[in-house]
Amino acid sequence: MSAFNYKHLYYFWVVAKEGGISRAADKLDMAVQTVSAQVRELERSLGCELLKPAGRGLALTDAGIAAMQQADAIFQLGEELPSRVRDAVSTPVVRLRLGISDGLPKLVVHRLLLPVATEPQLRLLCHERSFFDLLGDLALHKLDLVISDRPAPANPNIKLYSHSLGSSSMAWYGTAALMKTTKRRFPDCLNELPMLLPTSHTASRDRLDLWFEQQGIRPMIVGEFEDSALLKTFGASGMGVFPVAEWVHDELLAHYAVKRIGPCEGVTEHFYAVGTEKKVQHPLVQRLLKPTA
Repeated sequence: MSAFNYKHLYYFWVVAKEGGISRAADKLDMAVQTVSAQVRELERSLGCELLKPAGRGLALTDAGIAAMQQADAIFQLGEELPSRVRDAVSTPVVRLRLGISDGLPKLVVHRLLLPVATEPQLRLLCHERSFFDLLGDLALHKLDLVISDRPAPANPNIKLYSHSLGSSSMAWYGTAALMKTTKRRFPDCLNELPMLLPTSHTASRDRLDLWFEQQGIRPMIVGEFEDSALLKTFGASGMGVFPVAEWVHDELLAHYAVKRIGPCEGVTEHFYAVGTEKKVQHPLVQRLLKPTA
């Protein structure tokens, strides 16, 4: 055991999480050859192969699975060490590191986080990125939880859970001035009104496109947005009508000068909390996952 090196273990851990040496090298900002050499050194010191080819990537051997279980526990504790030390010599702070999928409505996120928002000494760290980038950070224990509009895909290299936080039907909204430009009733008016939509990276976009087909609507799309707050801002300016989860109807009308045009029947937006299966779970994560009465 004297030859064992924890740095080699860390590189192996990242390779396994990313499913390949090239992707791990990008994540670590290192040369592919360097990462590969570090993993080989770990295998040499342990006396067995930990990774095997699988298609265009790599998969864990039986020995690799055992090594990953231990590495997960080791690096989870390592990630927590700096904040634990800082908290021990300062005013107690409860940190919650969240990843927010970039297409998720911000008003919905605020509502979902209400169960923990009043926690004394809470320090909430929110990172907004694409869903799969956030899953990578979650795998590396840089986040405690990811809030998204879809469940996590199956991944043989990391155990994830997807906990439903609820769902909401969707409806169409727009300014009163824009609605005066058409005399057609809903939903036929959507054939002649300019329209703002989320981009295809959101889970709701496919459902909306299917709804257009079912309703015989040919949308006149004048804008597509990854950021939901930006979509609402342009919608409130009168650029086009737009779909929103009805869950936040009251908050939407309070913040934006728009009105509800009609329902988007059959289209539902779902919300999930995605996390890793840890032995010790963050207490605020546990609170977020509790079913509401």
